[in-house]
Amino acid sequence: MMQSFTGIAASEGIAIAKAYLLVEPTWEITQKTISSVDEELETLNNAVSRSESDLARLKEKISAEQGDEAGLIFEAHITMLNDPEFIGSVREKISGEKINAEYALKQVSEMYITMFESMDDAYMRERAADIKDIARRVTSYLLNEPLTDLSLIDEETIVVAVDLTPSDTAQLNKNFVKGFVTNIGGRTSHSAIMARSMEIPAIVGTKQATTTITNGEVMIVDGFTGTVIVNPSEEQITAYKEKQAGYLAQKNEWAKLVNEKSISADGHQVELAANIGSPSDLENVLKNGAEGVGLYRTEFLYMESDECPSEEMQYEAYKQVLAGLEGKPVIVRTLDIGGDKHLPYLHTEEELNPFLGVRAIRLCLENEELFRTQLRALLRASVHGNLKIMFPMIAMIEEFRKGKAILLEEKATLLDQGIPVSETIEIGIMVEIPATAILADQFAQEVDFFSIGTNDLIQYTMAADRMNEKVSYLYQPYNPAILRLIKMVIDAAHKAGKWAGMCGEMAGEELATPLLLGLGLDEFSMSASSILRTRSNLKKLSAADMKVLAEKALQMQTSEEVIDLLQQTI
Repeated sequence: MMQSFTGIAASEGIAIAKAYLLVEPTWEITQKTISSVDEELETLNNAVSRSESDLARLKEKISAEQGDEAGLIFEAHITMLNDPEFIGSVREKISGEKINAEYALKQVSEMYITMFESMDDAYMRERAADIKDIARRVTSYLLNEPLTDLSLIDEETIVVAVDLTPSDTAQLNKNFVKGFVTNIGGRTSHSAIMARSMEIPAIVGTKQATTTITNGEVMIVDGFTGTVIVNPSEEQITAYKEKQAGYLAQKNEWAKLVNEKSISADGHQVELAANIGSPSDLENVLKNGAEGVGLYRTEFLYMESDECPSEEMQYEAYKQVLAGLEGKPVIVRTLDIGGDKHLPYLHTEEELNPFLGVRAIRLCLENEELFRTQLRALLRASVHGNLKIMFPMIAMIEEFRKGKAILLEEKATLLDQGIPVSETIEIGIMVEIPATAILADQFAQEVDFFSIGTNDLIQYTMAADRMNEKVSYLYQPYNPAILRLIKMVIDAAHKAGKWAGMCGEMAGEELATPLLLGLGLDEFSMSASSILRTRSNLKKLSAADMKVLAEKALQMQTSEEVIDLLQQTI
């Protein structure tokens, strides 16, 4: 009997195949009294060591296949596995209570999982899955019960699971696994991120996939709408095969635009750039015809290291990207740590509300030597390409002036030492705070460019944490208040003879393209995979007509009205 239900569309595409129901191991773990604490600790240490070896192999495999940023997931797991708070607590339980290792691990991991799952922040809630993944792997070695090996799948399937851990996802062979569906998870879960990286359709957070779908049933996954169809009719299969073929044909058409300029139907040219996290992303940037890098997130350099990356290490990473782009602009965002991103080696105080606390430029100005090290590396690398430097989380002109002054001091020092530095570096800011957007006309007198970070600008304007599901309805990119702030920034830039870009998620949304074109945005920076589609869409739009459309949107009262207007356009 045909059934259908929906979840969160996590990765685009259409998949039609039989279901592979991933059954979680059901281990009976009971408390036992041990005779030798030393032997039990040795058993635990051996299981941890074997798990760490597994994770190191997975990191190497996934980094080679999908880039270093994807591999960071397993680097984080290795760090958690060696965390004295986590495994140390298991060892203490074994020693203090003289209980078996698997039961001690079960108690400690369940405590951590409960703690993470109770947090308001969706990103932090999803870290509970990381603890489950690590504990499951160590437990399998303690019990000598091997885990399911998804890499052995040798026919076309759609994996159906309660959740897919990063370890599970890393084993998927995209030649056979055509998509996956899970009960839990969101767009920021590791499984969703890796699905997009692998370019396989995925739907998460269905709440019912494993109880509705039986192993071997034919099913359809629509990664565009989040729809799952089980036991579809022949008519449905035919219709979705046509949709699948249309999408693949469309991708082939987009590929023809890889070397073309980004020009509207009436000849208005903009720049389409890519957001990256590491030098390993370069191949994808060039393959998708990016006209530059609009956001290089340097925090990944810091997050993948057990200590602050040296000036030399940073120099090599920046040099690689700048040289690889062969003169195309590369906007490097200085260290943006804080909020939900932390560095274990940078001892910062706990904050009641870290998203409104010491983060990004605030943290850099408090840790000046950390900031100066990064700036020196950037300045030295500048001679290898077209570097632009961007300060994040700027709220006041004084912050920009202080950051720029430190940059110029380091430049002067390098030049005095005979070290060459480019003389054409532009210095700009991210506009993420409403106060900055409102004062954009004043900032425009001093900065070289603006890049609008819509993710934070929206949550700060609407006073709603974008990771909190209870207020997710307030995360409204198309709210007229947000559009007016964007317009203020663009107009202020143009009036001062400067340019304005956007590096938030909105820049790559298909629905937003006509609106942003009409608002006068100069540079759109997005995931590399969205560039060719956006370039194709631009060619069908008249910038003059979109300007009229944008003026209408600015006068509307609700996000829904704006969305309706845009849907009539695309």
